[in-house]
Amino acid sequence: MDTTIRDGQQSLWATRMTIGDIQPILPKMDRVGYWAIEAWGGATFDTCLRFLDENPWERLRSIKALTPNTPLSMLSRGQNLVGYKHYSKEIVDRFIAAAHRNGIDVFRVFDALNDIRNVVDNAEAIKAVGAHFEGAISYTISPVHTLDGYLEYAQQLKDLGADSIAIKDMAGMLTPYRTERLVKALNAEIGLPVHVHCHYVGGMAPMNIVKAAEAGAAIADTAHAPLAFGNSHPAVETIVAALQESRYDTGYDLDLLFEIAEYWEEVRQRAHYKRGVSSLTHMQVFSHQVPGGMMSNLVSQLKIQNAEDRLPEVMKEIPRVRAEVGYPPLVTPMSQIVGTQAVMNVLTGKRWGLISKEMKDYICGYYGKAPGRIDADVAAKAIGNAEVLPPDVAPGSLVTTTFDEVAQEIGDLAVDEEDVLMYALFPNEARTYLSKHRTGEKVEFLLAEESSEIMEEDYVDINQIRELIRTVKEEGIGEVVVEEAGNRIAIRSAAAVAPVVAAAPVAAAPVAAAPAPAAASEAAPAANDRPSNWIAVKAPMVGTFYEAPAPGEAPFVKVGDQVSAGQTLCIVEAMKLMNEIEAEEMGTVREICLKDASPVEFGTVMFYIEPTASN
Repeated sequence: MDTTIRDGQQSLWATRMTIGDIQPILPKMDRVGYWAIEAWGGATFDTCLRFLDENPWERLRSIKALTPNTPLSMLSRGQNLVGYKHYSKEIVDRFIAAAHRNGIDVFRVFDALNDIRNVVDNAEAIKAVGAHFEGAISYTISPVHTLDGYLEYAQQLKDLGADSIAIKDMAGMLTPYRTERLVKALNAEIGLPVHVHCHYVGGMAPMNIVKAAEAGAAIADTAHAPLAFGNSHPAVETIVAALQESRYDTGYDLDLLFEIAEYWEEVRQRAHYKRGVSSLTHMQVFSHQVPGGMMSNLVSQLKIQNAEDRLPEVMKEIPRVRAEVGYPPLVTPMSQIVGTQAVMNVLTGKRWGLISKEMKDYICGYYGKAPGRIDADVAAKAIGNAEVLPPDVAPGSLVTTTFDEVAQEIGDLAVDEEDVLMYALFPNEARTYLSKHRTGEKVEFLLAEESSEIMEEDYVDINQIRELIRTVKEEGIGEVVVEEAGNRIAIRSAAAVAPVVAAAPVAAAPVAAAPAPAAASEAAPAANDRPSNWIAVKAPMVGTFYEAPAPGEAPFVKVGDQVSAGQTLCIVEAMKLMNEIEAEEMGTVREICLKDASPVEFGTVMFYIEPTASN
């Protein structure tokens, strides 16, 4: 199976590959003869909306139209689908049916904890539409993960109707002889075709695939060379050449494979993406056990936090955190949850001083059953007064949101089932995308230096213009004047800011008044006017400030509220997780410094609290 346009680019290019990058080469990829092309799922749905301004459903349809001879595969995170939380059975059923209808033939389904309860709804939905259900084992190494345990889980997947079993080695932890033992055992005990998925990371993957073939595996994952190695998979060109003149010869045309590889190399160079390379840190995966995709995300997030130099500390902290929370396999969403906790432990200097909502939910059982015992002290800090889920209750059964409820919430912005499902999975991103693309009005955007000719012309969203103005002012570029005439918006400033103009035409959203600032900001005192005993509550990381648990809900606190130590003040969303910021001591909220959904940097003051002791 080819992983170039899904897991390959997710592991190396942060899932930023556009549909324009993909389409030209698909007819040639369709001629190779792959068992399947992994084209969708994982993080691709999220990033289409969040970063690429693409409709993920249209992306899938366009890929299928150009690969009529090759089945398409997607990765589902079980009850999480392609998101980061559990969804109701109805949403799962509709999503699987829509994915199949738009071109997905093979559904690889995994659960981060190998909790079979989180796979049931996917399995039933896949079998109902007649697609291929591939049950995946999240492979890892720990004191609580054994060969017998993996075989037991594989049997549970078979009992749900699995058509094949995938060994999902997301961290590159397999070695050739572990691979051989596991494949032989699965063939002997389970009897379904075995699919081997090994990330390159420490360099073992090519050897693993050869040993897997000898042990009876039916399918292996590879990517084209420009998107192989490092955090990604072995190169298809390498594996095809290695298996020639053996009874495992694929029969693929190497010349065709290299033609395809040359195309991807041109894309890589044009986009200035790095090659997949295994560094010493990658080689140490057999110690730190951090998956390739997680590694690239950690580097990216630490860069955002201006803390790239602290990666070695984070890498040492990750296995420590993982052991304390029962050795979950480090795959989405557990890789994000454990990795973010390690980052917060390092950056704040207080281990377990700040715990994300997602980590608390995991420890309380809302993601599934932890593989091992959770450290009692960590559990006590995380759980507090929260309710722990009884072990006999499936986490997914608690989600009862109906499709009709979601459809009513998004309203007229959604014109079909796919729009509603998009909103069900990623409400904020979907609303932004649908708002932008549900109007035919365009605004011509002209950007120029003061007293000079027009430098660049484009179409952008009105809200993008506001955001540009805000950015220009914050960067100290100079005063910005907006001149409006019909549908022409001219923005002129004392310095050229053309590099930040959006490159592609997009439809404009209706002009709306900017949100009102938080109540306390209206009369915020100057810094030197605040009493010296007021405590500044600062953002512990780069992220987004949210004043309420969810859109439309009441803020956690208002000016004048009395708060106790440990009470939640706000949420800072960072690294895809919602981190509840708590008051460190009892006091009165005197000032809220930000409006809802404001970006924050490390150290940004969010609140001022007057301690009770000083009253």
